[in-house]
Amino acid sequence: MTITIAAMPAYNEAHSIADVIKGCKKYVDRVVVVDDGSTDNTVDIAESLGAYVVRHETNQGYGAALRNCFETARNLGAGAMVIIDSDGQHDPSEIPKLLEPLKHGFDLVIGSRFVNGNGKNVPVYRKFGMKVLDVATYIAGGLNVTDSQSGFRAYGKKAIENINLNGTDMSAGSEILIQARDHNLTFTEVEIHCRYDLEDCSSEHPFIHGPRVLFKLLKDMEYRRPLYYFAVPGFIMSSTGLLMGLKFLHDYFFGGYLRFGPTVLMLMLTIIGAFMIFTGIILHAISRMIFLNEQIRR
Repeated sequence: MTITIAAMPAYNEAHSIADVIKGCKKYVDRVVVVDDGSTDNTVDIAESLGAYVVRHETNQGYGAALRNCFETARNLGAGAMVIIDSDGQHDPSEIPKLLEPLKHGFDLVIGSRFVNGNGKNVPVYRKFGMKVLDVATYIAGGLNVTDSQSGFRAYGKKAIENINLNGTDMSAGSEILIQARDHNLTFTEVEIHCRYDLEDCSSEHPFIHGPRVLFKLLKDMEYRRPLYYFAVPGFIMSSTGLLMGLKFLHDYFFGGYLRFGPTVLMLMLTIIGAFMIFTGIILHAISRMIFLNEQIRR
């Protein structure tokens, strides 16, 4: 018999975790709390409310806690899992909304703050940063979604079995979408709401979180999408260099002269751009071979 669980990473959430656990227990068979080295009484509260608690002796990061959520779900034989934040930003009463599509064959359900015209209460600076990360996640090899950084998601059996996180930081949300694409998981989005009026919210500051996730995605793009990472910028550089060269030749034939500085710049742009194009093509061929070998093994 499979069970449905709600799992939540937690770090010093004594002020909010009781209400989240109580809210989740109405809709799932079991609540799992992965305590990421809390120094307050988060663990005591969770255990007193009957949650299944997994403890980290030290703070390892959101990604590490999320990885333990999946490992625990597999150990418990869960057929469905909802990941929810423990800081009270998400409304547990929306859990059934996320679980419903799993019954219709979807492997992953993303609670989106922006689908169906939603997101009016999201601060403008957050919206801008999230959209940048949405695009970067998609280019890096993930799914095309409206809220790639949502922490409120539901996973079916296939997703629970196949998603294995490597990172330990806040980029785990994007890493999951990339792995979902790799494993051909079916997905959909449902509208959710998120509170931004909480004083003791444990979320990492967006001006730190955003650049950190973007940097991680750019590193992933280097290996997974070398054509985007190398070939496209290389093409732009080479094209710029060639256009500069044509302009210089045009001026020279009509009585002008070649200036040393701009000429050197033109040559550098053309040569470096061509090198980047060939690098991107070669790395793309290698990555495709690796991908095909992995598909054969499966």
